[in-house]
Amino acid sequence: MKKIYIILALLTVTAASCKKDFINLVPEDSYTDASFYKTPDQFKQAVIAAYAPLRDVLLNDYFTSEMHSDNTIYQPYPSNRGTAYIYREQISNFTNTPTNDYANAVWQHCYTGISRTNIVIDRLQTATFDAAVKAPFDGEAKFLRAFYYFKLVRLFGGLPLFLNEVKGADDAFKNRSSVEEVYAQIIKDATDAVSELAAPTKFPQTGYATKGSATMLLAEVYATQKKWADAETLLNTLPAMGYGLNANYADAFSPANKNSKESLFEVQYLNGTVLGTTPNPLTFHFLPRSTNTSIVLGININNSSTGGWNTPSQDLINSYEPDDKRLDASIGIVEGAYNASDLFVYSANKSIIGYTPTAGKIGVPYIKKYVHAPLATNLGSGDNFPIYRYSDALLLLAEAQNEQGKSPVTALSAVRGRAGLTTTAADQNTMRDVIAHERRVELAFENHRWNDLVRTGKAIETVNVFGAVLKTQVNYLTPDAYMLNQNKLLFPIPQYEVELNPAGMIQNPGY
Repeated sequence: MKKIYIILALLTVTAASCKKDFINLVPEDSYTDASFYKTPDQFKQAVIAAYAPLRDVLLNDYFTSEMHSDNTIYQPYPSNRGTAYIYREQISNFTNTPTNDYANAVWQHCYTGISRTNIVIDRLQTATFDAAVKAPFDGEAKFLRAFYYFKLVRLFGGLPLFLNEVKGADDAFKNRSSVEEVYAQIIKDATDAVSELAAPTKFPQTGYATKGSATMLLAEVYATQKKWADAETLLNTLPAMGYGLNANYADAFSPANKNSKESLFEVQYLNGTVLGTTPNPLTFHFLPRSTNTSIVLGININNSSTGGWNTPSQDLINSYEPDDKRLDASIGIVEGAYNASDLFVYSANKSIIGYTPTAGKIGVPYIKKYVHAPLATNLGSGDNFPIYRYSDALLLLAEAQNEQGKSPVTALSAVRGRAGLTTTAADQNTMRDVIAHERRVELAFENHRWNDLVRTGKAIETVNVFGAVLKTQVNYLTPDAYMLNQNKLLFPIPQYEVELNPAGMIQNPGY
């Protein structure tokens, strides 16, 4: 049906063009497909459009990463069993199906971004301005295309590879390529991006992708493929580009330190209510569902329809070592009680350090690292969202070194030292566990946990053990929740994609 609509639309355009001698429907002062994509400024606008879907991806990404792991859970809402709530709970519970709108949204938004990058990459080939001016546009577009495909291939497996602008119905339908073919294209794009993009010239950075962004992406791709020496080589180039750790862990998340020397790439947000500003709404999503969150946020926000998600799990909280400074910087406690409508009535905002509930109250942990004033009422904050930080690069470097039998202590000590912890050399297996723990707590709530578990081969064991314990702590999980097997290491291909192309979009096993 979708293919028919596309053909009809093309026929309509063709019919209209046949009558252009009688009526001209395009104002002479408006851009058309033929008159745009000419100047560097126009290509800059097109590249910015390719960044925009990152924000849409983030609105669903935490469901398929942090909540699809042992890091976070959700606040139940038994009095509202709407489909939107059920779908999101299913991703957390590992019971999602091919019709799950929130998992499928990641697919949709990533392909929107890919479509926009393809237009930039293709149109640059015929642009007439200097090659040196073209290079950064091509580099940014290829970084973004590689990033979108990397996110998709880890979640869904083999994918349809769209590498050119879709100009007709026949271009819009492709069969799944193999995982190996997708990774080959990701590596090609990321390698081009490393070559074409420049390192930061100053800090804070502009927010656009840089050579450092592409280097980190390519290094993570190599680590996922167990190409440890290649990953190490790339990661060792980052210090010369000026990257480093901020003095304090919390500095990396403060709006006052956007695009700092610790930032390799982050999604950009602006606080405010005026035209052109785009606040970050995730702050509201990550608090307990309530009609008034002012005790935590300082302004009266009703997040009863958007909150209750990505609640830090007790398992994660317990994993922090004593005196780890990252715990208090990352997680807070909002105290209160649930009312008859299953909404949380806040009574106090407390530190998680040494927390003991007040008599008759419940303490609910929340993600604190993205709560910063000022906030725009019912819109969000000015917090950027980190995709890659330098501490991530150090921990990936430590992992690459350890897997090659080298000492990871120097890189590991830099991250742990900032957190107030010491590092002791140990055998390779022990260090493997130490590094995995460090990635969990250092990068908590930054959407890395699920991919790390799969990459290290720990997903099935970790999730099933976590689920078994969680079922003894809460009463809202069904028996099939947190029953992870090999098939469920991949999400199902969206059902609508299978129905549109049943011969070429074979569903993943188990669905």
